[in-house]
Amino acid sequence: MKHSSEIEILKLCRIIIIFFSLIIIFLLILLTLNTGIFKNDTIVDSTDVVDTNIVLVDINESPSDIYYENYSISELDNSDENILIKYGLELFMNTPNYMGPSNGNSEMVFAGNSLSCTNCHLLGGKKAYAGALIGVINRFPQYRGREDRMGSIEDRINGCMERSMNGRALTESSKEMISLVSYLKWLNRFAPENGVIEGQGFVDINIPDRPVDLANGEMVFKKTCVECHRSGGQGAFFPEKLVYQYPPLWGSDSFNNGAGMNRVITAAQFIKANMPYGATYLNPTLTDDEAYDVAGFINQQDRPTKNNLEIDFPNLLKKPVSTPYGPYLDPFSVEQHQMGPFPPIMQFYMDKYGVKKSN
Repeated sequence: MKHSSEIEILKLCRIIIIFFSLIIIFLLILLTLNTGIFKNDTIVDSTDVVDTNIVLVDINESPSDIYYENYSISELDNSDENILIKYGLELFMNTPNYMGPSNGNSEMVFAGNSLSCTNCHLLGGKKAYAGALIGVINRFPQYRGREDRMGSIEDRINGCMERSMNGRALTESSKEMISLVSYLKWLNRFAPENGVIEGQGFVDINIPDRPVDLANGEMVFKKTCVECHRSGGQGAFFPEKLVYQYPPLWGSDSFNNGAGMNRVITAAQFIKANMPYGATYLNPTLTDDEAYDVAGFINQQDRPTKNNLEIDFPNLLKKPVSTPYGPYLDPFSVEQHQMGPFPPIMQFYMDKYGVKKSN
């Protein structure tokens, strides 16, 4: 009887040991996944992907009540008009699935990279000082200095397609163009007649009167940017959905050198109010100088080249001072237009032409 009791005790001990061993193994697996030991530096697991319908930044910091209106498509029925709006939002959030180089239909490849519209126009175009698109429809037709003519909203979208998306223009009668415009019109429901809202465009910064400090820019990048955009600036890609969780900042799958974000001042303004993720215009993480330096560092890296940049800005007085390619109406070098200092260039245009430059 005693021998039998000892056997039962031994069995119980084995069960307890196995139980706690499994718990330890489970905890080790969780720790490994959490620290990212086996994560690829570019490709991310589906559980890492941000749900694009969830706002992860504090919209309570938005500068106008218009950002608090109901912009949820979940309440839209399936009328013909609403189907276009829904498709437009889907295109906006997951652009490469439908128009990217790997979408599966060569005739539908309009983007030359796998960026999505929301990578620049954050939160579906609804975040203040992040290229917000609420009201944009009412601001078109609009004079565009890059073309030196009045342009339509379709023209503006195609500017993004050819530059930020490093691709080709959509036809205005295409379902994709009509759907994107339908989505923008839907965002426009609460906008004033002139389309002007607080938080459109990007924040102003104090532009340092010095060249970009590339060493400091690299240091800022390594300190605040690599967690999302990775050490090589290649971003974090979700292969099953063909989209980036965090977009590449340079390289073959990034925006080309004709994009507005390739201008140091423009990039610095965007970065100041939005980066790293979670920053806002009221609670920025970086100083103006840090945003300026890291923008310069990013824009000095290799990226695709757009053809025929020399025809941009037929009226050279309209050319932003941080446009990184010539020709110019001033005696300053291409390097200074890329890296600064910019205030002397701005002062030159004011003194010689009476033109006030801001970017």
